[in-house]
Amino acid sequence: MSNTAAAGAKPIVLAYSGGLDTSFLVPWVAENTGRPVITVTVDTGGIDAAAAKTLEERAIALGAIAHHQIDARADYFEQVLRFLIMGNVRRGQMYPLCVGAERVMQAQTIARVARELGTNMIAHGCTAAGNDQVRFEVALRTLAPDLEVFAPVRDKAFKRHEELEYLQTRKLPIPPHGASYSINRGLWGVTIGGQETLTSKGSIPDEAWVLSKDAFTNPARPAHHTIRFEQGRPVGLDGKAMSPVEVIERLETIGAAFGIGRGIHLGDTIIGTKGRVAFEAPAAEILLNAHRELEKLVMTPRQQRIKESVAGPYGDLVHEGQLLDPVCRDIEALLLSSQERVTGDVHVLLRPGQCFVEGVESVYSMMAASKGVYGEAVGEWSPTDALGFSKIVALTGVFHRRAGEQADKAKG
Repeated sequence: MSNTAAAGAKPIVLAYSGGLDTSFLVPWVAENTGRPVITVTVDTGGIDAAAAKTLEERAIALGAIAHHQIDARADYFEQVLRFLIMGNVRRGQMYPLCVGAERVMQAQTIARVARELGTNMIAHGCTAAGNDQVRFEVALRTLAPDLEVFAPVRDKAFKRHEELEYLQTRKLPIPPHGASYSINRGLWGVTIGGQETLTSKGSIPDEAWVLSKDAFTNPARPAHHTIRFEQGRPVGLDGKAMSPVEVIERLETIGAAFGIGRGIHLGDTIIGTKGRVAFEAPAAEILLNAHRELEKLVMTPRQQRIKESVAGPYGDLVHEGQLLDPVCRDIEALLLSSQERVTGDVHVLLRPGQCFVEGVESVYSMMAASKGVYGEAVGEWSPTDALGFSKIVALTGVFHRRAGEQADKAKG
């Protein structure tokens, strides 16, 4: 194929993260299709002004004819993150879906840009062995079946060392981590994949952590903070009103200094294999812990239990790129309803490796609404009521034991 873009050829819109795969694709796609490449970075967090400038400069240096960066942080919160908070969603009881949850929204944004530019092809850098290929493909087939999807890294099975050699040979810019680590960053945290995560045995080295590499060698002093929630949404920090995005970004900076939210998740991938990834999610760790404790103060036990029963499947759907399935709208409706009274302040103590919830306050406190004091004094009931209640609660066990005794007698 042509080594230069053919005159008048429609551009190919490349979902560009600035990592090795997508950096490699900028010149490779242009060289092997004869079509110009336009890079699009959908900012769902973790990209400051300096990083945005670097991404654009690198894309142009790699051969893109234009670069677009779209700030989607607020949309990402409204479409995805607020429901992950409301559901206290963690995968495998620990991983807060740091990245991957935003892929559907990134796909729909890139599809919109492609249409605006009048092109018929989108390219992405997902491999055949990971989850993101499924997320992008499902979203794009649902949202933009008219657009052609080009995935050379997946379809031609390029290896990371091959991509690195391709760029080095042509003296083109190489991402900071080269081929050593695959790093994804968003508003909800960072994931890090490397040689160490290909097996289940060990951890990544301390210098590979992105947000918290010095958190335990140079620990921060313990600090107290107060997080404000209104109907399940984080809206303030330490008495200052903020947007949810501002709260998350501030807590990431604060929490990273303590190494809070650092972990390695081993779980089941969409394609059926076991996978392992290191992650840093300081803001998610703090907010999920704080939100969970506030819910306990203001929600009934049945509300909590039913919400938990749908939050897990919701997290699975988001993880699998199925956010567009209408069942997600049904679950979100329940989550929104459940948060009607989840308003109040949560006081946390941050120290190396830990977010300790010191206490919670709310005008909807069910604890404060009771005249009784747990373990100390009766309230809306008398000692006689308590005795009767205990007798009734014990009846199932009594009947079960009695039935067994009757059966034993019948056997002789």
